[in-house]
Formats: sequence, structure tokens, C-alpha cells
Amino acid sequence: MSTHDPSSDPAPEGGDKPSFDKQPPQSGGPQGAPSDPYGAPPPPPSAADPYGTPPPSGSPYGAPGPYGAPGSYGAPGGYDGTPYGVPPPPPAPGVPYQAGAGPVPGMPPLGGWGARIVARLIDFLLVQAVAVVVVLPFANLGDQNGWVGAAWLGYALYLVYEGIMLSRDGQTFGKKLMKIRVAMLIDGSAPPSGAAWTRAAAFVLPAVICCGGLWWPVDGLFGVFDKPYRQCLHDKAAKTVVVSTV
Repeated sequence: MSTHDPSSDPAPEGGDKPSFDKQPPQSGGPQGAPSDPYGAPPPPPSAADPYGTPPPSGSPYGAPGPYGAPGSYGAPGGYDGTPYGVPPPPPAPGVPYQAGAGPVPGMPPLGGWGARIVARLIDFLLVQAVAVVVVLPFANLGDQNGWVGAAWLGYALYLVYEGIMLSRDGQTFGKKLMKIRVAMLIDGSAPPSGAAWTRAAAFVLPAVICCGGLWWPVDGLFGVFDKPYRQCLHDKAAKTVVVSTV
């Protein structure tokens, strides 16, 4: 039996036995750069990569733009982003408007007191003339009962006259001549029948029931001091206002 040990033979030049103190050549990248993908820097993001591109301008989850811009979080003012100090939008229909020439946007200026007083005098004289024509053939003005009946008839005629005329277009004959009209405070429209008759009743009936002729000066003076719509008590009752038609 041979006692020759092959491991003791010298290795050939460039032999086949690998050397463990040498590393295999690196592939890819510059000399000495690691080939481990977890240690390499990430590639630059592409345009199609949504996670590598900045969020669009104005996005509430990214850069909302300047502080206070409408639609951005933290904007001052109301929930719509309106900053403080900016005039509010015009009121919705049904809300009285207290600025400008008229009570609501687009309504003419309020009627002047001179025109309103003259219009009342014209209407009063007109109704009294009709009352006289109707009463004289039937009433006996020689006694007290005749005068009382004539007064009641005059009140009734004035109530009917005003209720019917205001229900049509918000104007009596006197108001037409003085270029004023009665309008609803809520929107400037002509008063409907309910408001027209309420206004007429509030002007006439208190004088009939309790106060006589003293009611009308009190009613009128209330409107002189009323702000901002110059409403007399009968206007308050019907939610109306008197405006100019010119």
C-alpha cells in the first residue's frame, strides 16, 4: 500500500484549487461599489410614480397655498373661507335688508313724510265726499243718531276703500298722485289681500273702537320716530313699508 499524501503535492501554476483569501470580481457599478441592493441609494422617482412627486398646489393634504386662502385649512372667517373684514353676501330672500336707499336690494327709497300726509288727506277727502253723497238721502243729520250713523258709514267706507285699493297694487288714489306705494317689507312686492286688509283695519278700527280721531296722530307719530323703515303702527301690524315710485 502507498503512503503518498496528495495534499502535500505543490499546487500547479494557476491551479484548479480555489483560494479562499480572494474575492470573486464584483459585477455592476463602479469599482468598489457594493452590489447589495439594500445598501444602494434608491433610484430617482419617475414622473409616473405618485409617491415620488410633490402634491399638487392647493391640495388640502399637501401645500394648501397661502394661509387664509379660501378652501384651505385654518382659513380665517366662516366655513366658506371668507376672511374677516370682507362684506357679507347679499341676504337671502325673506331677510330684510337694512342698508342702502331702500329696505331691500332693488327697492326704491322710502316715501317722504310730506307725500304720505298729502296722500292721506286726498284719500280722506275722497272717501268723505262719497260718504256724503251716500248718507244725505237717507240720514237725518238733525239729531245725534244721524251723525253717529254717518260717522260709522264713513269709517266703513274708508276701511273697504283702503283694503280693496291696496290689494290691487299697493296704491290708493292719493298714493298714486303722490308717487308712493305700500310694499311688503320682506321683499318689496305689492301687499297680498291679507296684508292689505290688515293694514286697513289697523288704521281704521282702533279709531272706531276706542280712540276716535286721537288714534291717527299717535299712529303717525310712531312712524316718525321708527328706525330704519319709518313704519307706522298699521305698517307694523301688516309688515309693510311705504316707498317711492320715482
